[in-house]
Amino acid sequence: MSIHSTALIDERAEIDPSATIGAYAIVEGPVKIGARTRLFPHAYVAGYVTLGEDNQVHPFAVVGHEPQDRAFKGGESYLRIGDRNIIREHATIHCGTAEGSATVLGDDNFILASAHIGHNVVLGNGVTLASYSALCGHVHVGDRAFLSGGALVQQFTRIGRLVMMSGQAAVSKDIPPFVTSVFRNRVSGLNVVGLKRAGIEAAARAELRECFKILFTRKLPLPAAIETIEAARFTSPEVVELLEFCRSSKRGLCRYVKDSEETLVAQDLYYES
Repeated sequence: MSIHSTALIDERAEIDPSATIGAYAIVEGPVKIGARTRLFPHAYVAGYVTLGEDNQVHPFAVVGHEPQDRAFKGGESYLRIGDRNIIREHATIHCGTAEGSATVLGDDNFILASAHIGHNVVLGNGVTLASYSALCGHVHVGDRAFLSGGALVQQFTRIGRLVMMSGQAAVSKDIPPFVTSVFRNRVSGLNVVGLKRAGIEAAARAELRECFKILFTRKLPLPAAIETIEAARFTSPEVVELLEFCRSSKRGLCRYVKDSEETLVAQDLYYES
């Protein structure tokens, strides 16, 4: 075990012998740190936190600690982080609010400098949060979603798998899987680049393209759009995933805007909606 002489380590912490703790890092409380995980100098990890294997916590990141929530009354709540996550400088990730609740991160996530993950967030695998993006409490983010710089997500909102949020996009409604989000509560099309990189086959992409048109460009009520997609008898598992997400939406879906033709209108709507 490599622990710098200036690091402050709580006697309740459980640290794998292969972990590395840098200068002036602080581990406070019953933290569990897995194999080969590295805390860089000045990293701060506190609370009922579990860090899996091969994670990196960079200088001045805050991992764990009390949630930024007026409802927090103390008690034992958790932060569970999987393997191979990279948490860069000044990022903040907090434990759950209610006693016994948890914030959960999967594997292979990349949390850039000054990004924020609030209480009770559930983050999938392979997610990227660019600098200054923020997830408020109880947000769910699907695998391999990409939130660009300054993207904002309101409480209880869901972000589907392979979603791309543009820089400074803001949402208070759900973003279905496989689409691109722009401005405020708007989607502009499929995340074609992301779908290809994820190995989604051309036939499935074609079906998703038709589903997108039905959901967003025909101006159908959501139940009618879902019925229309079901009647089309698409066969790809991605369409099944999309339908399941839409059926379970409680906040409603973001609306459609043509990114190339309606930019000025959308910018006005950003401040009005």
